[in-house]
Amino acid sequence: MSQGEKEKAEVSYVGYANLPNQVFRKAVKRGFQFSLMVVGQSGLGKSTLINSLFMTDLYEDCVYSPSPQRMPRTTEIKESTVSVEEGGVRLELTLIDTPGFGDIVDNSQCWRPIVDYIDSKYEKYLNDESRVNRGYTEDYRIHCCLYFIPPNGHGLRQIDIEFMKQLHNKTNIVPVIAKADTFTPEEVVRFKKVVLQDIADNGIKIYQFPDAQLDEEDDAANQKLREAIPFAVVGSNTILEVNQKKVRGRQYPWGVAEVENADHCDFTTLRNMIIRTHMQDLKDITNNVHYENYRCTKLANVSSVTGSATDKIAPSRDPLAQFEVEKKEHEKKMRRMEEEMEDVFEVKVREKLQKLEDIKHDLNRRKEAMTRTIEQLERDLNESKRQFDEDKRQYDIEQQKYMEQVESQMRQQAPAKGKKDDKSAKKKK
Repeated sequence: MSQGEKEKAEVSYVGYANLPNQVFRKAVKRGFQFSLMVVGQSGLGKSTLINSLFMTDLYEDCVYSPSPQRMPRTTEIKESTVSVEEGGVRLELTLIDTPGFGDIVDNSQCWRPIVDYIDSKYEKYLNDESRVNRGYTEDYRIHCCLYFIPPNGHGLRQIDIEFMKQLHNKTNIVPVIAKADTFTPEEVVRFKKVVLQDIADNGIKIYQFPDAQLDEEDDAANQKLREAIPFAVVGSNTILEVNQKKVRGRQYPWGVAEVENADHCDFTTLRNMIIRTHMQDLKDITNNVHYENYRCTKLANVSSVTGSATDKIAPSRDPLAQFEVEKKEHEKKMRRMEEEMEDVFEVKVREKLQKLEDIKHDLNRRKEAMTRTIEQLERDLNESKRQFDEDKRQYDIEQQKYMEQVESQMRQQAPAKGKKDDKSAKKKK
């Protein structure tokens, strides 16, 4: 490039081409958030698969207790958040496990706690967005749900169908066939077709990969992912040596089922889809589709309630007057909520003060008891000391008397001995 062309390029360069770099630096500095839910019966390898996906021990090895002790009565929600970093990019990963799902005899409404949990995250995000002073909103909405299908070879069960129908409008469902090493390759292909047919027959909406119309390479990759659904996976953290190469897999008498071998299972395809290629798309669909559906429904319900109340008050007012009425109703509601919160706060303060007062009385009582104990110990010690001094004085007196008696006897015996010695001397002479 000649000097004139360089000067022309410098003059024509404005700088907005650097905007992607600014966005990139800001995003990397802030970090990323992703929430992944795993649902399925116990024993399908959910924890092992999660540890294999992120190549870390996010879940400890399970130690099973006897059945009556570990049998849950309802579906539980266990949430754990870990921060992982790779190449300077920090990811705050939230994992939601659902122990107890489908593990009891009566599984009716076993999905209700999961639905309520997802709605609660949407509601929390909506409330954070609706605040007057909005800062950076933490995103803990469920971006992806891995649903583990047991390898029974007969298709979806009724509980599988009902669960996915309850959640397909609330989050991105990715069906996963657990423990695919129990199938032959032909059985895996046949079972996938049966599962997809059941999903289509029941009108279940699973996660659909986007159409990359402008990029043929991305479109071909998405087509491969569509053909792989539901993903047949094998999870293992055991390192084995195969052909002088260390791999993760499961050892069987007839060979090794390698976790990261695409010919053995779809683990690498699932990992690439969730982490490397479609994580942002999962978040976008959660925000633009599922969250917007929840938000519209929620606001529509609020508007209908507010509208019915205001219509009773003034059905023929102009929009400004109607707005004023709604504003006053909202202010009245906020004042009532504020009064209720103040009452609750006062109750909490009184309870806290009463608790502190009780603690103070208890400490004073214990102090007085300890003081009385110390005083009694001092009195006992003084009495013991006085008794010791008295005993010592008596002992000294008795000892003095005894010494005087000994001395007196010795004085009496001394003259008698002298006389005896004189008599013995005279006899010798």
